[in-house]
Amino acid sequence: MPRHPAGRPEAVRLRAGAASPALACPVRWRPLARARHVSLRIDPVAGVVVVVLPPQAGRRAGLALLRRHAEWVAREMAALAPRRPLGPGALVPLGDVPHPILHRPGHPAGPAELLGGRILVGGAAEALPRRVLELLRAEAGRRIAPRVRRHAAALAVAPSAVRLKDTRSRWGSCAPDGTLAFSWRLVMAPGWVLDSVVAHEVAHLSERNHSPRFWAQLGRLAPRHEGAREWLRRHGPGLLRIG
Repeated sequence: MPRHPAGRPEAVRLRAGAASPALACPVRWRPLARARHVSLRIDPVAGVVVVVLPPQAGRRAGLALLRRHAEWVAREMAALAPRRPLGPGALVPLGDVPHPILHRPGHPAGPAELLGGRILVGGAAEALPRRVLELLRAEAGRRIAPRVRRHAAALAVAPSAVRLKDTRSRWGSCAPDGTLAFSWRLVMAPGWVLDSVVAHEVAHLSERNHSPRFWAQLGRLAPRHEGAREWLRRHGPGLLRIG
């Protein structure tokens, strides 16, 4: 079997059923020293199947698992939200409000701007996606920071640091050292959903588990937290496909 560099997708032909045609499925092999078993997961951002290989397993074992679960793989890949590349005219939600991207090639290159419900980008077209992503990440920081301060003050706690990430499966986290991390993609969700995720992680600074006391604190900080979780379950996969 030809070897492929770890992390680079490989097209693997799978058949979801006896009567189904074989389809080329993008697969990324991921050797992992601490893994005990071969496992599969879908990377919703890249749109690939990730096969985790422990040290003692080769790709033959990964292929066997892929073929045993071909129907599940085909179903999950088909259910992915469509890709939404960032380009002139594309609509980008900010706080769940669509903002069209306006490319102004005659204007100097520089940071993208938010103006009048639009995202304005000057300079070369090839730099547009990067500049829009930089703007979204910066805007996420501007919206998350005051919410962290407000909820932390309500509970008389303080995070050691606040970081933004581009995570695949978690919208927020609270590390043992008190560092809070959030997906910058939350900036594209409604404000009350963003606020609920921030409140959830800040509440973990006070209660490290999901005890009744934790849920009571979260309910005071964000009464709509259950609705926010449902919103992210339904619409979050689409946010992961933007850009």
